[in-house]
Amino acid sequence: MSDDNVDKKPAIRQDLRRRLDAMTDIERQAKSLAITSLIVATPEFAAARVVMLYLSTPTEVDTAPLALRCWQSGKMVVVPKVSWDQRRMLPVEITSLQTQMKLVGPGVREPVSGQPIPLNLIDLAIVPGLGFTTEGHRIGRGMGFYDRFLAQSDFIGITCGVAFEEQIVPALPTLDHDIPLSMLCTDRGIRRIASNSIPLQR
Repeated sequence: MSDDNVDKKPAIRQDLRRRLDAMTDIERQAKSLAITSLIVATPEFAAARVVMLYLSTPTEVDTAPLALRCWQSGKMVVVPKVSWDQRRMLPVEITSLQTQMKLVGPGVREPVSGQPIPLNLIDLAIVPGLGFTTEGHRIGRGMGFYDRFLAQSDFIGITCGVAFEEQIVPALPTLDHDIPLSMLCTDRGIRRIASNSIPLQR
């Protein structure tokens, strides 16, 4: 990646944060429910036994409805627990969104404890981001946790980015080895990108 591309990232993040801040709570709630409905109707969700979610902050796509649908369908839900010393995320099983949680930043929650789950058991990972392209590239908040997590060889699941349509941008700075997400879901629909997503039956 060129220095010019690196220099663009702070401005891109600032613009995307402005877009998120401009949305109302009612808009976020309605669009989050639309995204949940779209995801649970996919063959990828139907086939998944273990689903990795993120614990959403107030401006992100709300994953609580999706977690509830997972439990209703008998699926295991895991969420990231950050190991700050090792600068990595550990997937931990949760059975509630209310208990055994702690705040680790403004609006950022994670489990107090939980059973770590091997990466190769995760069938579907719901991936957050500040912005996405229609080709499946994402820009996060700059910490690199998801980039490192998804690059691990033990992770073989399907990756699904979730975002409001306002977070879709024409292009993002990328590296040659960046791997696009398998699929992307916004309030306007599903975009299947990588070959490991499940083709729809016609």
